Amino acid sequence: MRRVVVLAASAVAVTGLAACVLLLPGDGAPGGAGAAQAGGAARAAAPGPADPLTTEEIRRAAALATAGMRSHLAAGRAQLLYVERDDAKDGEGARRAEAYVYDYARDELTVRTVDLGQGRVVREVTDRGVQPPPSRQEEAHAAELLLRDPRFGDGVRSAYRRAAGRELGSAADLALRGLIHSAPRGACARHRCLRLFVRLPDGTFLDTSRIVVDLSAKKVHTLEW
Repeated sequence: MRRVVVLAASAVAVTGLAACVLLLPGDGAPGGAGAAQAGGAARAAAPGPADPLTTEEIRRAAALATAGMRSHLAAGRAQLLYVERDDAKDGEGARRAEAYVYDYARDELTVRTVDLGQGRVVREVTDRGVQPPPSRQEEAHAAELLLRDPRFGDGVRSAYRRAAGRELGSAADLALRGLIHSAPRGACARHRCLRLFVRLPDGTFLDTSRIVVDLSAKKVHTLEW
């Protein structure tokens, strides 16, 4: 299971392995040499227990982990943060993945362990007050909320225009980095809040030192010094 920290950011690199078999005219029929070569290539490409998850495995694990909650995901009430390989020793020898799902309405983190061989969720742990690093999707959503805020949106667009010499198309044009913000009291004591760092095309950074984006409430807060 991922080691959860309050102020951290991580990136997960995913390597997909694929096998390609070219069948030329005159190659053997099923059961012949061509089929045998294809089977050998497939076996050679099969990932082992310690190998990174493939793109297809991540897709399957995400689908299994979020089955039954698609409406919550579509409405933005919950979000699949990321999927990574399960390194727990009780699953040694099996291809397992952990899917991290955050429910913004309840402010709960649920980690579902998916056994890819069995095609089902084999363990589920839900907790409050646990804040894993933000996902890329959360960083983008925080930027969208910042742009929609009447106090800060125009300032962000003006700064981007000066730095890039063109208008800001969307939040996707911004180079973003987010860190979890926690507070001993107030909304961010229980909500999922982000400090957002925005890098402009000329290499400078926006002054967002007093800005906190509350993903649970879908609001932007200003810190008081």
